[in-house]
Amino acid sequence: MTLFNQINSLLVGLFLLVVTSLMYFQFTETKTFMDSQISSDLNNTTNALTLMLKPHLETGDIASAETVINVIFEGGFYKKVSLTWLENGKNQVWENPVQADSVPEWFTNLNLFDVQSTESTINNGWIQLATLKLEANPAIGYSQLWKVMTDTLITLGVLFILSVILLRLRLTRILAPLHRVADQAKLIAKREFQPDLAIPETIELKEVVLAINSMSRQLQTVFSQLDKEVVSLKNEKLTDKVSQLPNRLYLNGQLGSWMKDPGYGGVLIARLDWLQEIDDQFGYQVRDSTIQILAKEMQASLPSIAPCVIARISSREFVFLVTKASPEQLKVYLQNVIRIINQAMVSANYNEEDQFAIGVAVRAQGMTASQLLGNADNALQSALAEKEVCQWFDNNEQQDTQIEQWRELLQEAIVKRNFLLQWHPALSFADGTVMQREIYSGLQIEENVVRAAQFMPYIEQLELGSEFDQSLLKVIAEHSTILSKQENVAINITQDSILDLHFHDWLGLFMSRQKNPQRYHFEIQESTVLTYPKQSQKFTNIVKQQGGKVGIDHYGREIGSVAYLQTIKPNYVKLDQSLSCNLKNEMEVDELTERLALSRAVINTARGLDIEVIITAVEDQEQLDMLKSLHANGYQGFITPPTYIS
Repeated sequence: MTLFNQINSLLVGLFLLVVTSLMYFQFTETKTFMDSQISSDLNNTTNALTLMLKPHLETGDIASAETVINVIFEGGFYKKVSLTWLENGKNQVWENPVQADSVPEWFTNLNLFDVQSTESTINNGWIQLATLKLEANPAIGYSQLWKVMTDTLITLGVLFILSVILLRLRLTRILAPLHRVADQAKLIAKREFQPDLAIPETIELKEVVLAINSMSRQLQTVFSQLDKEVVSLKNEKLTDKVSQLPNRLYLNGQLGSWMKDPGYGGVLIARLDWLQEIDDQFGYQVRDSTIQILAKEMQASLPSIAPCVIARISSREFVFLVTKASPEQLKVYLQNVIRIINQAMVSANYNEEDQFAIGVAVRAQGMTASQLLGNADNALQSALAEKEVCQWFDNNEQQDTQIEQWRELLQEAIVKRNFLLQWHPALSFADGTVMQREIYSGLQIEENVVRAAQFMPYIEQLELGSEFDQSLLKVIAEHSTILSKQENVAINITQDSILDLHFHDWLGLFMSRQKNPQRYHFEIQESTVLTYPKQSQKFTNIVKQQGGKVGIDHYGREIGSVAYLQTIKPNYVKLDQSLSCNLKNEMEVDELTERLALSRAVINTARGLDIEVIITAVEDQEQLDMLKSLHANGYQGFITPPTYIS
């Protein structure tokens, strides 16, 4: 029972007790008064009637005596009048029924009034003439008692109703701050922070509101500090101090993580020897100022051409990791890099030629991160040797299928739902149970099994993500093995689907038709959330409204703040592979320590918001033992490899 109802029922109970007591006292007092009144009237009437009858009895005028008695009797105040003549023993009786007007019969049947009667002898000197007996009629008592009690009950009833209404209004107003405190506490439990509550006038509630406001501010400060700690650690460990661009450590992590996922794009390495000339001629302050201007212009212009990571890895070298770009788009990107560098040279009044070179390498199927960097570096060395501005690395690969042919093949495979599914378990650190199984998909294209790493880059380039996701979800929803297992399944959603409002509508309808929508976990890449926050928020709301769950993939990959967690409020996040601290990468001790510290801070930020954390890219027991100290909820990787779904 709520506090409002408890207080309300207590006060109503007390009011009813008071009303009942008042009714009881009113009843007894009225009954006693009526008893006394009836007794007094009976005695007075007996005395008066005796005096009035005496003259008529002395003369033997029986008719006059009867007339006197009839006058008294017809008033209805007496139930019975009996006159006995002592001379001849004649007895004459007048009798009225006990009948009270407007009084229910059951009330008169309660026999609340005792029988009251008087008897007197009428004398003439020493001679006894007659005996007179009067018995009071209790009907008048019942009438008066009923009238008083009904009037009292009506009055008290009206007062009771008015009191209850006023009580509820007053209690609602008094307890309103308490309800706001409860709502605020629920929001705090969900890690949602609102402005401070208004301070109420009630002293006790005032203290409660002040306490909840203080707690809310403190918790908000804690989470804000956690986010600042993450940003600070990233800036300290992963950022170049001069340019404020990512450094080599961050680039290595991003490149390794990117190469493990399906994707398309390339790497540009630019060596700017003219920066050293400026340092030699004008000093490091001018050089650093030039680098800062150059970095700001790169960050302002290049990401709008293609998603990229711009890093400064040495005093003269910049690396551009372009994560989504076809070779044609890479050419446009390269032209803009050259333009920005030339403008910076002009701004620095440096006019000599051939003082920078750029090597470009395009990502190819089966290539590793070190191979891609090596190819870009080879192209750079070739450009330096030949004194050219740029050089592309020729990987001697011939594309078997042109882009339009890929479109036809992919669309056909999507329509026919030629999917080959695998699932990859995410296990709990606590007890090793399966938290979810992430779905991986391959496609059957012209008798060949094409893995996601091969076709997903074309899905993105051709903007077929929405069609692909719809078809895949239909297959998952109808798959007999997935249905029989009744385990949670995680599906990576393409960026196309996040931006496609028609897909949002379709997904809402799809989820509403599922028997167990809570089994569906939809994962959005962190870069998508940061680039398209409104669309990501709308997608998240649709999934949650239908009972599904939302996860953030590649959590912690981006170098900025993770404050978006408080807006998106995902159910879980998957730590990016660049933060998974893979021991097989042969990290230096200092680098491993820094990576662990950053991973711990990123994980604590999510856990502080009551968001589950799953660590990815766990490959062996040694790595798993090391990661347990981070206190994440679960882990996933080739320590438990994916299996085909039959």
